[in-house]
Amino acid sequence: MSDTQQSSTETSRQQSYPVDEPYDVPSRSRPTAWVGVVLFGGIMMLMVGGFQCTQGLVAIFREDYYLVSPNGLVVEIDYTAWGWAHLLIGLVAVATGIGVMAGQMWARVLGIVIAVVSALVNIAFLAAYPIWSTIIIALDVLVIYALAVHGREAGES
Repeated sequence: MSDTQQSSTETSRQQSYPVDEPYDVPSRSRPTAWVGVVLFGGIMMLMVGGFQCTQGLVAIFREDYYLVSPNGLVVEIDYTAWGWAHLLIGLVAVATGIGVMAGQMWARVLGIVIAVVSALVNIAFLAAYPIWSTIIIALDVLVIYALAVHGREAGES
């Protein structure tokens, strides 16, 4: 047993590392598979933007489509005003989705902001169109997750 102890002691003495040298951290040269999640976020931005544009155009051209009067909404605004808000958010979301898929940093930041604004607007519009607004809010949450957690890797690829 003394032979075993001596050999382990000798190997630990031989493998000492110099204290003055900095530790080399290996860097990732290739992006991981999470880049696909960012691409998913960009595609979802395009879809949410399209949905928002559709919702906006319906509110602008067919105010009688919604069963709830504007007084029944969280924020009492005419449906035409809601329509323009949804249309504007949708157009910006489509442009941002294209930027996210191109790997642009400004698009990731703006994508998170647009997704948050879109979710808040749809919470206020929930009484007029509950199922559609809930679907858009869920997609907004997925976009925020994809861009906030894994957005950096898209710029590296």
